[in-house]
Amino acid sequence: MVEEDDLYFYYDYNFTENDTSGQVCVYSSLHGSHIFLPILYYLIFFTGFWGNIFVITVVGNKGKRGGRLVDTFVLNLAVADLVFVLTLPLWAISASQNNCWDFGLVSELLCKLSSYIISVNRFSNIFFLTCMSIDRYLAIVRMMDSRYLRSSQCIRITCVALWIASLILGIPSVVYRNLVPFEGGQACQEDDNSKLFMGMNLAMAFLTFVFPVLIIVLCYGTIIMHLNRHRVAAGNARAEARRRHSLKMVLCIIVAFVVSWLPYNTFKSIRIISHFADASLSCKTSVWLSNGYLISCCLAFFNSCVNPAIYFFLDHHFRQRAQSLFQSCIGKTKVLQSFNSSASFTNPGTSESYATSGGRTQLQMSL
Repeated sequence: MVEEDDLYFYYDYNFTENDTSGQVCVYSSLHGSHIFLPILYYLIFFTGFWGNIFVITVVGNKGKRGGRLVDTFVLNLAVADLVFVLTLPLWAISASQNNCWDFGLVSELLCKLSSYIISVNRFSNIFFLTCMSIDRYLAIVRMMDSRYLRSSQCIRITCVALWIASLILGIPSVVYRNLVPFEGGQACQEDDNSKLFMGMNLAMAFLTFVFPVLIIVLCYGTIIMHLNRHRVAAGNARAEARRRHSLKMVLCIIVAFVVSWLPYNTFKSIRIISHFADASLSCKTSVWLSNGYLISCCLAFFNSCVNPAIYFFLDHHFRQRAQSLFQSCIGKTKVLQSFNSSASFTNPGTSESYATSGGRTQLQMSL
C-alpha cells in the first residue's frame, strides 16, 4: 500500500495507469525522499563546488613547468561540473517541498535553465572524456603521427567545438521542460507525451553514451595491446611510466563516469521503450522503474564531485602542483606578515625606509 505522502516522483511526471489486471498504479518515489534527497543534493553541491574550484585553481595555475595537454580537458570537465552543481540547491529545495517548484516570478526560467544545464553537463562530460581517451591513444599508440592533433591550438579548437555541440544538443531540454500543475502547486517536468521528444531522448542516449563508450573501449583496448607488445622502450622508461600513469588516471575518470551514468541511461531507455511500445506494466514493475530512475539520477549527480577526488588521490602530478601552489601561498603570507611586523615596530622617523628594505629582503628570500 502506497501512502499519500510518498506519491511523488523526482524529475519526471507523476501519473497513474492501469496494469494488466485493471488495478490503478501510482508511480511513487522512495519513502522519506523529501528528507534524504535535499541532504544528498546539498552534500553533492558543497563537495562538488569546492572540489571543482580546487581543480580549476590548481590546473589553471600552470607554474614554471607548464601544464600537460590532457589538463585542458580536465579543466573543461571541472568547469562543466562546477556550473552543474550550482543548480543543485534548486532541486534540493524542490525535493524538500515534495517536488513542488515554487521560485516566484522566475520559476519557469529556473526550471528550463537548470534542466538545460544538466543536459549540457551530461553531453560535455562524455564528449571531453571521449577526447581524453583519443588523446591517450594518440600519445601512446600514434605518438609520432599525432603532433598536430595533440598541439595546444588543436585541442583548444576541439574544446570550443565540443562546447558548441553540447549547448546545441541541450536545447530540447529547454523546449520540452515546463511547469505543470502538481499537488496544489507546480512541478518542473518533461513532456513525455511528445513522441518526438521521447524519440530524441532515446537517440541521444545512443549517440551521446553508447557510441562514445564504444569509442573509449576501442581506444583503451588498442592501448593495452600496444603496451603489452612494447613493454619498456630502451632508455625511455621514465616517459613510459608517465604515459602509464596518465593512462591510469584517465581510465579511472572514465570508469567513474560510466558507473555513474549507465544506470540512469538504462532506466531512462527502458521507460522510453515501454512508453513507445504501450507496454502494460504491473504496479510492482512500474514502482521499481520509478524508484530505480530516482536512485540513478542521484548516482549520476555524484559524478560531478568524484573527479576532484580522483585527481587528488591518483594523479601525483596534480598533487605536486597543488603542493607547490599551497607553498607559494604560504610564502606570500609569510612575506606579508614580515612586512607588517617590520612596519609596526620601528620608530616613526625610519619606519618607511626600514619596512621597504625589510620587505624587499624577505621577498628575495622567499623567491
